[in-house]
Amino acid sequence: MKTHAFALSFLLIFNIAYGQQVDSLSIPTDGQFQLISICAQKLPDQAQLSIAIIKDGEVNFYGVKKEDDSLTPIDNAQKVFEIGSITKVFTATLLAKQVLENKVKLDDNINDYLDYQLKDNIKITFEQLATHTSGLPRVPISLSSPTLNLENPYKDYDENKLEIYLTEKLKLNAAPGEKSSYSNLGYGLLGYLEGLIENSSYEDLLQSQIFSKYHMTNSTTNRDDVQHILVKGLNDNGQEVPNWDMAVHMGAGGILSTVEDLSKFALAQFDNNNKELNLTRQAHFNIEDNYSIGLGWGLIKVASGEEWIWHNGGTGGYTSSMIINTRTKNGIIVLSNISALGKLTSNIGDLSHKLMTILEQ
Repeated sequence: MKTHAFALSFLLIFNIAYGQQVDSLSIPTDGQFQLISICAQKLPDQAQLSIAIIKDGEVNFYGVKKEDDSLTPIDNAQKVFEIGSITKVFTATLLAKQVLENKVKLDDNINDYLDYQLKDNIKITFEQLATHTSGLPRVPISLSSPTLNLENPYKDYDENKLEIYLTEKLKLNAAPGEKSSYSNLGYGLLGYLEGLIENSSYEDLLQSQIFSKYHMTNSTTNRDDVQHILVKGLNDNGQEVPNWDMAVHMGAGGILSTVEDLSKFALAQFDNNNKELNLTRQAHFNIEDNYSIGLGWGLIKVASGEEWIWHNGGTGGYTSSMIINTRTKNGIIVLSNISALGKLTSNIGDLSHKLMTILEQ
């Protein structure tokens, strides 16, 4: 009852702040507000949630900030957060576009596009990189050390270090194509290869082929361009932490974006004319009866029989989650400035899945 009362109190504050009526259809339902407030109450001071709720193809935005143990509605739909591994969906989209333009084939050997051979002449395809079935470890050996400084771990891992690792130190965890095992290294390599194929930077490819097409005006991998609207990342204690510089691993988690921009990308998924998006959502590797991997996306069959397209993300100061259903044209996007390295990060994923469940009922 106490939580319910808190949610209703916050609902009234929200409406006063935005000049809306309590029964307005453009605000979250009471059940959604309860979930949002329960999640936000667990977060530290200065924590923010930036949320898009997509119902039948229509988007509404809701922002919450915790200050002095109180929740305050905030207009943060155009504020920038690191989106972490949701970046991988965009890297996969670039690959899908290159495939459709016959610049590369999914079953092409990546060795054919590098100036060097992988150690032991290991053969890996683009599809294996995009479905986490390459056998590559999660990160290179030097980034898995227990003494690694996690404040900005990828910062100094440049192209030269990547080449040395792939040609001299590479050791697979499994044979390519055998099983799916999540790899930031694989997606960092994929983003790097995409730039080589187009003779372009990863950032320029994103801007010219995705962000401009879907009018994602506040999305970038260049933090300096959005510093003025960037929400500071926090750890579990509410202390500000450094942003991450992904260097050659940019394709694994380097994008900064807003919930407004990501909602535009979500809506684009509902349009079958966007063929590169369609390709990313096709199942390319089956993990179990209710879960498959597309190009980037996780494809989840839920109890209702619906299929949810999903990805989450996290960096040292941020946690994100994105779920869509292209049949019902529903979706949930949650961005937060809560570290993925602490204990509070799971609250963001739980919130997105619970909100989506309510939305689909």
